[in-house]
Amino acid sequence: MGRFGGIAAGHPATVDAGADVLAAGGNAADAAVAAVFASCVGETIMTGLGGGGFATYFDAASGVVTCLDFFTAIPGVEGGVASSMTAIDVAFGGVPMRFSIGGASVGVPGVVAGAAELHRRWGRTPWTRLLEPATSLAERGVPLPDEHASTLPSVAPALVSGEGRAAYAPNGELLRGGQILYHPGLVDALDRIAQAGPGDFYTGVLGAQLVNDVRAAGGALGPGDLAAYRVLSVPVRRTVFTGRVVCGRDDLNHTIGTLAALPELSRLDEGDRAVAVADALAGPDPGGPGDTTNISVIDRHGNACVVTTTLGIGSSVWIGGYGVHLNSMLGEGELLRGPLTPGHRMGSMMCPLVVLDGRGVTVAAGSAGASRIRTALLHVLVNHLVRGDSLDDALSRPRFHVAGPLVHTEPGVSTDALTSLVKAGYDLNEWSTDRHYFGGASAVTPTQAAGDPRRAGAGRVVAGV
Repeated sequence: MGRFGGIAAGHPATVDAGADVLAAGGNAADAAVAAVFASCVGETIMTGLGGGGFATYFDAASGVVTCLDFFTAIPGVEGGVASSMTAIDVAFGGVPMRFSIGGASVGVPGVVAGAAELHRRWGRTPWTRLLEPATSLAERGVPLPDEHASTLPSVAPALVSGEGRAAYAPNGELLRGGQILYHPGLVDALDRIAQAGPGDFYTGVLGAQLVNDVRAAGGALGPGDLAAYRVLSVPVRRTVFTGRVVCGRDDLNHTIGTLAALPELSRLDEGDRAVAVADALAGPDPGGPGDTTNISVIDRHGNACVVTTTLGIGSSVWIGGYGVHLNSMLGEGELLRGPLTPGHRMGSMMCPLVVLDGRGVTVAAGSAGASRIRTALLHVLVNHLVRGDSLDDALSRPRFHVAGPLVHTEPGVSTDALTSLVKAGYDLNEWSTDRHYFGGASAVTPTQAAGDPRRAGAGRVVAGV
């Protein structure tokens, strides 16, 4: 590593928050926590304090990889009964899809608890210092990137109601790229989490208000659900890819298992490599916008932290007066697998991962994009580790996503790859716009950092102190 660290994320303001902590001597966990809270201010179309997520942490001193689950839990441990949800149609990529919102769609949030657990286990910078960048952003607002603004019309039915109207349509019209996204009251929520501690979100003033608002909107979430919520350590899956070890959780898309199924790609030409990747990715496509974001960090000591969080499409339920939108995970059909037992954790396709060699971490990466998370991560790793692309090129290179016999392709996928896919029996759907669909990755190596241009991502390498 030398004396360098790096961070990549889905918004320049998120990157700056974490990079400033790295530059001040904070480690990977510190930078990730600061960036997570910043993302909950500037990337609220994708994530927020009322959402959930996962983290993968590599401790350089011990060589241990840990995966944390702070995704949403199913509410109702006190026997509360939810009313019916409200169905809405969201047009994504020209195809209408059905989601459900309202109080009954809200799962027990985990973002605040997850950030606190990262800090408790590995952080060394004072907790209050890590919330300062987010608080500063919340005071003045954050410019909305064009890539985020382009998705706002499709998700407006979930976001632009109640307190969401003041944030996303303050003058009666949806925000456009470059305009300021400002959430009234959010700075007060961050102040409470900083000064009273993260527990306030679960058993304090914020928690009590959260319960009141969800119950008023017909949800089953109660104080017992919040009080019982815990961050979980989950098994780490490993596979060998290009002579390196890739580590991550076992997600609903089986990302680590998909990497394990790939043949030796370095021996294949462009067309055969495309078919091998497509064959590994082949399977049903749950669809969905994938309103998620990711943060990847490596510090100057070689520690790595990758955090993926999401709000779902958003429930249209807000913590009154605090500018916090709550998740809609129980309204996301592709996540409802098996019985919905109160207190149990919901499943997810998110898979923050690290790639290790004999010297330590070589890549830390994660992605947004629902069913395209696995797709984006495979393409990034293949481009960087097999093709030898820089991280910027690895994330920018056109991708394709496999949904059964249909392959969705971005503009610019090579003719050799397209021809080979057709010869292998795949049908092509060649997209001309809406590259947001193909995921939003962020990745860091010991010397590079890059965010996905599809979602206004950014990266920054930081000199150590």
